[in-house]
Amino acid sequence: MARALFLWLILLPAAAMPARAADRPIRVLALGDSLTAGYGLAHADSFVPRLQAALDEKGGGITILDGGVSGDTSADALARLDWALGDAPDAAIVELGGNDGLRGLEPARMERNLTAILDRLRQAHVPVLLSGMYAPPNMGASYGQSFRAVFDRLSHRPGIMWDPFFLKGVAAHPELEQPDHIHPNPAGVGVIVQRLAPLVERLAQDARRS
Repeated sequence: MARALFLWLILLPAAAMPARAADRPIRVLALGDSLTAGYGLAHADSFVPRLQAALDEKGGGITILDGGVSGDTSADALARLDWALGDAPDAAIVELGGNDGLRGLEPARMERNLTAILDRLRQAHVPVLLSGMYAPPNMGASYGQSFRAVFDRLSHRPGIMWDPFFLKGVAAHPELEQPDHIHPNPAGVGVIVQRLAPLVERLAQDARRS
């Protein structure tokens, strides 16, 4: 009897571990550029804090990790990915490509970088919400088509949750943009967060199942 009780006391913590792991907050890395980092905005008005607040209102259980760096291209984000993964995210939002387009970088190079990022996240068993981007119109129709085709191809990768355009409902709406007509103002961030919050909740559910 004493031996049985001793074994039960030893095994009880191990048996309880899966339940605690399931209950802990899911950590979602927001890997992006100035759109994620909140360029031109007060911190409280930027994407990550606003998304966190929206998720908290729905019951919490999700922590957003700020991985946005203004000015980052896809190559820059790839170079710092291992550092970002040091925070042990359970899932990731990938919002990149805007600076590649603004600088007229080769879409093929962007595709290699984004593919490497998605491959690395998959190796780490991190489910991904990929948010697409369009090239600036002044880059010309041919460049814009090649640029967009990169995201169209990546959106079909297995296990990718797809959001076609990070600035959907904001781009070309001056009342939702900062004076540069590139970055969202606080009202524009609200539009983005309202659209993405349900997707992030689904992403967190995928992470809990993985």
